Amino acid sequence: MQLSTRNQLAGTVAEVVHGTVMTKVKVTLAGGETITAAITREAAEELDLVPGSAVTALVKATEVMLAVD
Repeated sequence: MQLSTRNQLAGTVAEVVHGTVMTKVKVTLAGGETITAAITREAAEELDLVPGSAVTALVKATEVMLAVD
């Protein structure tokens, strides 16, 4: 599969937490960093995501915002 997304981060699923509609997936990247994705529960089930699964996190965003008091 070829994708136009340039920000592709290989990793391993560390944790999967299913909610009613959404699922939180924590992925450990090659350098030890962790990235968290919120995806639909249906998508997580279709992908059969479980701890230890090899995945690629695709990041496509027009902006990232942070705020502190």
